[in-house]
Amino acid sequence: MESGPKKNYSREKKEKDLFHVIHKVPSGDGPYVRAKHAQLVEKDPEAAIIWFWKAINAGDRVDSALKDMAVVMKQLDRSEEAIEAINSFRGLCPRNAQESLDNVLIDLYKGNLAWAYMQKSNFAAAEAVYSKAQMIDPDANKALNLCHCLIKQARYNDARLVLQDVLRYELPGSDDLKSRNRAEELWLELDLQPSNSPLLSSFSGLSFEDDFVEALERVMNEWAPARTRRLPIFEEISQLRDQLAC
Repeated sequence: MESGPKKNYSREKKEKDLFHVIHKVPSGDGPYVRAKHAQLVEKDPEAAIIWFWKAINAGDRVDSALKDMAVVMKQLDRSEEAIEAINSFRGLCPRNAQESLDNVLIDLYKGNLAWAYMQKSNFAAAEAVYSKAQMIDPDANKALNLCHCLIKQARYNDARLVLQDVLRYELPGSDDLKSRNRAEELWLELDLQPSNSPLLSSFSGLSFEDDFVEALERVMNEWAPARTRRLPIFEEISQLRDQLAC
């Protein structure tokens, strides 16, 4: 029968192990573990990014730190910074991690493409990109943007279906306060719209979805890890941003 310090140590260890399982936080006390703790337990994305950078610089699970940091940056609307980080530091990652990094980059590029089309009020194109991106890596932020695109096309029933996934906490990031507030705003906007609008399928006659995927794959295939490249539409939207800022 265990007693004294040994029993207390055993109980503390079990509680600690259970904590890591519940919160999906890896065990240990290195910078990567601290980053995950800040991300998943403290819900402090800015602190998580700082710790992810420390993990990368310390060589602590660099590939995981880089991918997870990119996800957090995307949630903070810092996708271009995430792209730059992966492009600059993927050379530190093992060969078997390169494909998963490519998938993260494709998702980031699609998010930027969709955002660019939204700024141009081309909501059909933005919808196609967000829909494809959701198939790769679904999250609440993309779902909310997709819902917005559908509302702008008067596809209210489709928008409600997408929004329900966020309101039911079925997507990563659904518990984020910013996402919750935006979801409630969109739901109020939908309440003002008719509930019997037709369910429309995606624009089957348009091929830009496949064109985007092919273009992105070409970029990925040509990519040199030490070099940053931007798709032409990013340059175009940067000019639009500058005009709006004036």
